[in-house]
Amino acid sequence: MRILFLGDSYTIGEQVKEDESFPYRLVSILNERGYKFLRPKVVAKTGWTTDELQFAIDEEKITTQFDFVTLLIGVNNQYRGRKVEDYIPEFEALLKLALHFAGGKQKRVIVISIPDWGVTPFASLPRENGELNDKAKIAKEIDAYNDANKAVAKKYGVNYLYITKGTREAETQPELLAADGLHPSGKEYLRWAQQLAEIIEVIINDQE
Repeated sequence: MRILFLGDSYTIGEQVKEDESFPYRLVSILNERGYKFLRPKVVAKTGWTTDELQFAIDEEKITTQFDFVTLLIGVNNQYRGRKVEDYIPEFEALLKLALHFAGGKQKRVIVISIPDWGVTPFASLPRENGELNDKAKIAKEIDAYNDANKAVAKKYGVNYLYITKGTREAETQPELLAADGLHPSGKEYLRWAQQLAEIIEVIINDQE
């Protein structure tokens, strides 16, 4: 079986070793449980927004069908101050592609919520223009983005994994962050991978 992972820095596992990123952790967990998954296919890059991910997917010219597809995108839209109203149609277009890559099988597509980077030490640093981040504002905007992607996920009947609450624990648990004080650590990615494994295992067993 094969899994396609679509996203940004959270998907490639910025600042951690490849085998500590959640795509590789997930495949490892599933294989340890007796399933046979090939190496993850990852289309993601640090800094990507929805439109940049769309462009990259178009460039990849993916023709393979996948058994499962995950989609986690939007934090950079929020970081750059883009409107949620503009995010919704772009996210919906990406979700339609994810469904296509999964052969139209709704339950085999998993949307993952956007982490809250506002609780990280990085958020306490001034931006390049000297502007200070407002943690409460970031949290509110991340929630709005997640309300949007959850609504789109529900519209198309795909799975939704809410990991945002857990990422907010990094405010008091620094071990959940990588060395850059922004991206998740391998420990945090493991939590995501374990939750994803539970979802995927149920789907596989329901169809056997």
